[in-house]
Amino acid sequence: MTITYFGYGSLVNLDTLPARADATPGKLKGWVREWRVCGKGSDGQGRCALSIREDPEKEIWGVMVREPRAGLEDLERREKRYRKVGSLGVSFRCDTAQSEGPEDLFVFVAAPEHYRWGTESHPILQSYLDCVLAGFHRLWGKDGIEHFLETTEGWHVPVLRDRHAPVYPRAVSLDDTVRDAIDAATQSHGLSFIGPR
Repeated sequence: MTITYFGYGSLVNLDTLPARADATPGKLKGWVREWRVCGKGSDGQGRCALSIREDPEKEIWGVMVREPRAGLEDLERREKRYRKVGSLGVSFRCDTAQSEGPEDLFVFVAAPEHYRWGTESHPILQSYLDCVLAGFHRLWGKDGIEHFLETTEGWHVPVLRDRHAPVYPRAVSLDDTVRDAIDAATQSHGLSFIGPR
């Protein structure tokens, strides 16, 4: 028995997936990303993560992930500030075969109690953003980074510089090429950074 879900943020980074997970790049029609999940980590640091909301005019890139059902508990723990929305297979298109996803494809969206825009007290963690953008770069190159920046709402939310002392628990190492691509793209999109340089 397996579960199948669509990842649109950190789940796009294949290094954060379980060893037995299989990821298929593709597109989800009718949804848009936004920086609108707020909470505090075990260290007390407020943070803002990604969610999605329905928008019939939009389409986002991401991955369809299939893994054994035994992994659901760990997945739900990882996505603790979210709720599941199901039956989205018809909205998904695989990049290579242009086929739909399974009928039971689900996605995580913000739980109501965490659904609010980030702020200076709940900023985007740069280590989280790096993880997400490195995943998009790995699958789609610089086009992936640009797509993410252009199809995500909420760039008024500040980004906390924590790259050199990551707060995000699934922080990844960046090689020079990826880091430079991320920095050039985020600078050109006018993101606001806070914290020590």
